[in-house]
This record gives sequence, structure tokens and C-alpha cells, in this order.
Amino acid sequence: MEIVWFGLSCFRLTERGMASVVTDPYDHQVVGYEPLKLKADIVTISHEAPGHANFNAVKGRTHVLRGPGEYEIGGVFITGVQTNGQGKREPNEPRNTLYVFDFNGVTIAHLGDIRRVPSQTEVEALGSVQIALVPVGGGGGLSAAKAAEIVSLLEPGIVIPMHYHTQGCQLKLAPLSKFLKEMGINELEAVDSLKITPTSIPEETKVIALKVQQS
Repeated sequence: MEIVWFGLSCFRLTERGMASVVTDPYDHQVVGYEPLKLKADIVTISHEAPGHANFNAVKGRTHVLRGPGEYEIGGVFITGVQTNGQGKREPNEPRNTLYVFDFNGVTIAHLGDIRRVPSQTEVEALGSVQIALVPVGGGGGLSAAKAAEIVSLLEPGIVIPMHYHTQGCQLKLAPLSKFLKEMGINELEAVDSLKITPTSIPEETKVIALKVQQS
């Protein structure tokens, strides 16, 4: 399967013969990138904000998922789990839905706008996460230190950072380098996309940075 990043928290997940997914499509006027021109069967929205909920930017969509639940669409199993906006710790936290996608045994967790480190119980409830799409640049999402803490809890084979400052983004976010420092990585060369199979997931956690693609 292939994972392509379009900036902020927006990815396209595709696997031959299965439904395609776009996560958190943004309003370019708010975010600052070029307008999105994407096609997909499924759109997932982690929370209702202009940088994450512009489903009209995705053509051909047949399903828009906005909250917790279990779904099976076009051969893809999707589990939505609410992470923010519950409990007494942060009563004003906006709701966030974390989505776990299962493409023929390759499991990908899109953490959305998660604000705090989940408990061990919450992590275990997600099951095995092989690829984690993790917000690392602060703003509404995680700080670099908290992002690194979540990675150590999830223990994915691959971590793809998202929601950090890149060229063209006008939101106030931290650079990727802060997260890399927390992970003990000096330098990382970004790649255009990630193509993965069930047998190519590394056993030790590996961070892979993607370049922002034009849609």
C-alpha cells in the first residue's frame, strides 16, 4: 500500500483493489498550502476545524467519517476512537477521533489532533499499530516531547510525523527538528511517499519523514 502526505494532517492511503482514504483534508485559505484536489472513497475527519474538516476538497467520496465507531468499507476495516473532550482533566478540550485503518493486515493509526498521552489501557485497546501518523508540531496537537512519549507507548514499526511547520504552511507550528531531537535523530531525509507491505514493517521503530506533495 502507499501513503502520501499533503501537509498538516492530510494523507491519502491507497491499496490496489481496496477503498482509498483521505484523512483530515484542510481549507487551504486557513492553512496556506495550495488548494487540495484529491479523489478518494472515504474521508476521515478527526475534529471539526478548518485545517482538518474540508471534505468538499475530496471528489468521489462515498463515506465521510466524523467520529468513533467500527466500519468496514471497500475491504478496509476502520476503528474510530475518541481521545479528547472526555474526563475531568481538560473539560474544554475539543473532541478528537483517532482512526486505526487495517489494509489487509497493515495497520495505520492516524492520531488526529490528540492533545494528551493516552493511558496504557487506551493504547492496548487500539491493538497492534504498525504505522503511526503522529502530530509533532504543537499548535492544538502534541508537543514534540509528548509525541515522542506516545511513540514509545505505541511501539509502531514506522512513525510518520505530521502537523508540523513546512514551507508554505502559515500556521504557527514547531519544526520537525524538535521531534527528531526528542527521538535522538540528528538528520532525516524526507521521501516522496511510503510504499509498504506486511513483510516490510521493521521490528525496531523507524521514523520516516514525507515531503509535502501537491495534489
